[in-house]
Parts: sequence; C-alpha cells; structure tokens
Amino acid sequence: MARHKRGNRDGSPSRPRLWGRHAVAAALDNPARRVLKAWATHEGAAAMQFPPGLALTIADGADLGRLVPNDAPHQGVVIETEPLEDIWLGDILSEAGERSVVLVLDQVTDPHNVGAILRSAAAFGAAGIVTQDRHSPPESGALAKAASGALERVPWARVVNLARALDEIAEAGFWRIGLAGEAAMDLKDALGPPRVALVLGAEGPGMRQNTREHCDALARLPIAAEVESLNVSNAAAVALYAASIG
Repeated sequence: MARHKRGNRDGSPSRPRLWGRHAVAAALDNPARRVLKAWATHEGAAAMQFPPGLALTIADGADLGRLVPNDAPHQGVVIETEPLEDIWLGDILSEAGERSVVLVLDQVTDPHNVGAILRSAAAFGAAGIVTQDRHSPPESGALAKAASGALERVPWARVVNLARALDEIAEAGFWRIGLAGEAAMDLKDALGPPRVALVLGAEGPGMRQNTREHCDALARLPIAAEVESLNVSNAAAVALYAASIG
C-alpha cells in the first residue's frame, strides 16, 4: 500500500502517532491495532486504560505538545502505533448486509475531511469506505482525531484503481450514486435499491469523468441556491442520513 511521508511530529508512515482521548481510547480498545508506546499527563493517564507492559512516559502538557503538530489538541495523551492491516474491498462487500451503504471517495485527500467522513460512516452504520491509495491521506493523528475513534471501527479499503473497484461494487449488487451539484435528480429520487454506494469527489473538481462513467446515477443534494456547495464531509453526512432513511 502506498503511504506518504509525514513530519516527525505526526510519527511516520510505518509508525503513525495518534492523540486525543477518543482516538487513543479507540485504538487501545481495537485488538487489530498494535500500540508501541504512549505518553500522557497524570490526568490523561488516569482517563485511559493503558495495557500492562506498554511503554508509558508521564510528561507535562508542553512536552506532549512537542510530540504532535503545532496546536494539535492532544488532550494529555499521545500514542505511537503500527498502521492497521490492509482491508480488502472484497471483504467489505462480502460482509455487508442486504441493506448497506458504502462510501467511495474520489481523490478526497484532506485528512480532516476523511476523518470526519469516517465519523459519519460510523454514526450511520456504513459498511465501509473506499479510496484510491495514491490519492488519499495515510493514517495520522489529525485524521484519527477528526474521526473521533471511527478510524478503528469503520473498514477502509484502499484500492489501486477506483474504476475497477466500482465495477466490483456493482457486481456485489450495489447501486452506485455519484453526488454532483449539477445533476438533474435529487438524491432521494436516486435511492431505492437496498445496497447503495455513495460516490463523492474532491471539493472543487468533484468526481473525475471516469468515475462518473462508473456510476449508475448522478444525484444532487437539494441545498439552497444561495449556497454553492457543501464541504465534502458535510455532504457525506447528509447523503448517509438520506440513504439510511430512504
């Protein structure tokens, strides 16, 4: 899996550094996550359930601040981990229920947006998210903090070719709906089949043409004319809610 270089305050691609109590607690609770070391204030350590044997350093808040990017809200806890094991798209599709939603992100690269989308995916019970490995952010503290624990709970498949992945999603019985502001159809009218893949593009350029061609329908969110568009993470949350009640 391709991974991008990060500054040493965010750990490294092979040893991402996570912070914030929700993100850290979720990582500690995840049996699939290997935590290598931890730093915490006395208050932060008291709020966590660090496993016996984990290398834990007690430090003050300023010292922890030097372990994370500038102004990162570490909330008194920082851990260094191994990245999660790769998840295969086929596993997500085979384990999805008869009524399921999968999110497909086309070149959404901002870690805060992807983290927020993971959080919404967890809130609405999505089966998983799918991204292209070369055009998506790696695991990081910023992403995990925005996900508020959902990075550990929502299956995330990184694929080499998004068009081929959309073909595989269709073969698994998912109706693929691409969200596009200029589409003639509202999302509620495009919904119907019990298995749905919601496809979202990056802010600005939106979905690439080849991605659009691999959707069964294009639909828009019916927002006020005075608002040009929604942030991609907000659009994902609205679309997930619509799909959950559609």
